[in-house]
Amino acid sequence: MSYQRSRGYVPFLIPGVVAFLAIVVGPFVANIAISFTRWRGVGTPEWIGLENYQRAFDDTAFWASFENNLRLVLAMTIIPTILGLLLAVFLFDNIHRHFGPRTTSFFRAGFYLPQIMPLIVAAIVWRWIYQPNWGILNWTLNSVGLDQFARNWLGNRETALYSIMGMMVWFQLGYPLVIFMAALQRVDPQLNEAAAIDGATWLQRVWHITVPLIRPEIYVVILTTAIHALKVFAPVYAMTRGGPGTATIVASYFSYKNFFERPNVGYGATIATLLTAIIMLLTVAFITVQVRQERRESV
Repeated sequence: MSYQRSRGYVPFLIPGVVAFLAIVVGPFVANIAISFTRWRGVGTPEWIGLENYQRAFDDTAFWASFENNLRLVLAMTIIPTILGLLLAVFLFDNIHRHFGPRTTSFFRAGFYLPQIMPLIVAAIVWRWIYQPNWGILNWTLNSVGLDQFARNWLGNRETALYSIMGMMVWFQLGYPLVIFMAALQRVDPQLNEAAAIDGATWLQRVWHITVPLIRPEIYVVILTTAIHALKVFAPVYAMTRGGPGTATIVASYFSYKNFFERPNVGYGATIATLLTAIIMLLTVAFITVQVRQERRESV
């Protein structure tokens, strides 16, 4: 009987499956095929086997792009996750208790506000903030007598990537905060009260009680933000175009340059394929760790 009922849902799944095959699977398979060719986007692709992959592993710009991606993981995953967790617990334990849910919702919405802004728009606004001649950052430093710290933030190799990282911390912070505040709803307050009576500090309660209880949400935040960091494109495109030199180039923008600016479509497809493979491996690794952790806790 249940099998007969489930068959009734099949026709409604067909449009989604067809769209998935046409929009995701088809282009992905085509991209893999193109990665084995030398092609400029017009004419007939020339089959060259693994030559593009060998070129990628010998390309210093390729490795620089992935190194910058790993640094962006710090700004888009590690720092926002830690700060988001601490802010969520602080808002939940203190602001909510003393000022009520409306005040808590106000602060939560304020931290989440950048998330509803298109990333490309946020990047352009921050490019204006970092502008060396009339940007608000240098203007503020000059106004308070710290003009020795004013500089061309996006035009200096030493500060360009860190400037993008600062913008991404601001942009990403609201996402983990909202997830963690929702997760804190199911944490029994009596556990924290008992720990406080036993002399546990606020940080000890967060580490030993809150973190273990909301671990599934932490895994979700880390996985999704890490994937976002690996495929980030808009801030680099809007703020620096990968410069100066290769100081801020990332894998997605490096692939874009080969696709549309040089053009070297085969090599761009190779970079995109490698990036996809890394993201898939990361996803499998995180899910495996989470499943093993859940099984260990259920025993």
